Amino acid sequence: MYIQATAAMSPQKTFGQVPFLPDQIIYPGSRLQVVEPEYKDWIETKLLRRMSRIIRMGVTTAKACLQEGRETNPGAIITATAYGCLEDTGIFLTETLERKEEMPPPTAFIQSTHNTVGSQIALMLKCHNYNNTFVHNGFSFESALLDAMLLLKEKEAHNVLTGSMDELTDNSFAILNRLGLYKRTPDAHRHLFASISKGTVGGEGAAFFLLSDQQLAGSYASIDGVTTLYQPKDVLAVKDWILSFLTTQAIQLADVDLVMMGKNGDTKETEIYQQLQESVFSSIPVIPYKHLCGEYPTSISFAVWLAANILKTGEVPLTDGYRDPLQKEIKNILIYNHYQRRYHSMILLSQCK
Repeated sequence: MYIQATAAMSPQKTFGQVPFLPDQIIYPGSRLQVVEPEYKDWIETKLLRRMSRIIRMGVTTAKACLQEGRETNPGAIITATAYGCLEDTGIFLTETLERKEEMPPPTAFIQSTHNTVGSQIALMLKCHNYNNTFVHNGFSFESALLDAMLLLKEKEAHNVLTGSMDELTDNSFAILNRLGLYKRTPDAHRHLFASISKGTVGGEGAAFFLLSDQQLAGSYASIDGVTTLYQPKDVLAVKDWILSFLTTQAIQLADVDLVMMGKNGDTKETEIYQQLQESVFSSIPVIPYKHLCGEYPTSISFAVWLAANILKTGEVPLTDGYRDPLQKEIKNILIYNHYQRRYHSMILLSQCK
């Protein structure tokens, strides 16, 4: 499966015609927010007024991806989200309480469903093809990729627009912060990996990919395999799973040029990454990515965007997470991530030949 075009909206300057991560934006505290473009350049003003923030993010990123791929009517639209439209959900619940559960306005409820973004994209494109949304928590984006692979393999579509989006609202950040998910120091983001402690930094973002089963001129990379593992017994089970996946993909550990890990600075969650880095991946360069986008259930979509650009440009951005340039050409990248130690996933990408 080949990435023909891609677009990402993240807490870094990644959206639009911009250089490939020339520098890193450092945020105060432990909340990273998307760098938003001028939405009216992408969506009609009359439509914008009825769209919440996550819908704007998702639709705009999807349109940018399709514009780069010169596609107006994809063979399928597959979206993924774990949180859904939190802002609209919060508005509906608040109005329900304020009105004492009597006649709350239905608009916010209608737009709070998880498939709202996929539906809006289809309506704007007048696309009547396959449309599906996956809401599988930490496996949401991976499930969308697997669905796209099946559609292409079975020749049900000539290309597939696949993407994910998740937002972090004031309410959700406050709730998750009270539950201890985030660090509470003013310099948490700046020193995310320097001082491993309890909690991480919250993030959000949207990333879309135009995928096909044919390599074309200008293709970013090939997605060779996707696999998931739920609640492994221990780190040994994870090691066996990693080696089994590589065997299935007919690739040796020595052939992996770069591993991208979902390290997030949390004491408990970093432990398994460290054990793998010191054992299975001891001879392979390893870089993190969540210092750029923050932690959220579909953050691995940002990692795929990052890996695709690395494979296309041949350059690893010199961010705080990795400052030593690689000494060899990068042909294969393995992304490994786990979300809250339960949802483990890997995605293997390779350079287009």
